[in-house]
Amino acid sequence: MTWVLSHDVTGFPGDAEDWLLRDPVRNTVPLTVLRGLRGGVFRDDNLCGWFVEDDEIAGAVLHTPPYPLLLGAVPIRALGSLARELIAMDHAIPGISAPLEVAEAFTRLWWRPETRRRSERLYRLTTLAPNGGSGSSRTATAPDLDHLVGWFRAFQHEAHVDRDTDPTPVVSARTNREELVYWEAGGAPVSVAGFSQPIGGMSRIGPVYTPPELRGKGYGSAVTHAATTSALAAGASEVLLFTDLSNPTSNSIYQKLGYVPVGDYASVSFA
Repeated sequence: MTWVLSHDVTGFPGDAEDWLLRDPVRNTVPLTVLRGLRGGVFRDDNLCGWFVEDDEIAGAVLHTPPYPLLLGAVPIRALGSLARELIAMDHAIPGISAPLEVAEAFTRLWWRPETRRRSERLYRLTTLAPNGGSGSSRTATAPDLDHLVGWFRAFQHEAHVDRDTDPTPVVSARTNREELVYWEAGGAPVSVAGFSQPIGGMSRIGPVYTPPELRGKGYGSAVTHAATTSALAAGASEVLLFTDLSNPTSNSIYQKLGYVPVGDYASVSFA
């Protein structure tokens, strides 16, 4: 059993991507980040790796600083050797994001203590419920970039996610891929949601953001419905989304739209 780690993401083997695609639901985040890496969205000090067992790939890892280390449905038995390899190459990680059992196992093995945890739940769509919101949706375009970046910054600050990271490159790339959807009321945007273009039939909704002064009017539910519809129209057979377990309102809204729980995840920050 061994991990192969490399800073050259262009060398990420097809067999490792195939391993991720065996379970595109639980590996949703690594798959979408891998696409971003290949598009050159992230920084140069990226790391990718794959776990080899009995001459077959049985796991994969991605790291795009300053974001957490990303692990999908990696075997627990592979985590000890991964931690040792990362320490040996003196590769610093600010945290880990993974299915709950994987995140907890790695956190017990890592040499730096946990400082903060974001508990999340992954949902998948069953049957999309009708949209009862007033207003209409539209796909965001290039002239919307400055407005979108402002809302993405507000989302990062409020959700305590990537607060020191400039969202402009990601927002620009997602706008070019037509992945961002506005909900409008009275001729003005009142909410925004993203969806990922399908990979292996999988698309993920997020982020979803409504300015505080516009909340409580059903706009978040309406824009999530619109983004879900866009994902289905783009060919997705599995539409997913994450929720913050500390926010019971969003968890209730998404279930009313037809989303059901798949499993729990955690984003753990290290000292």
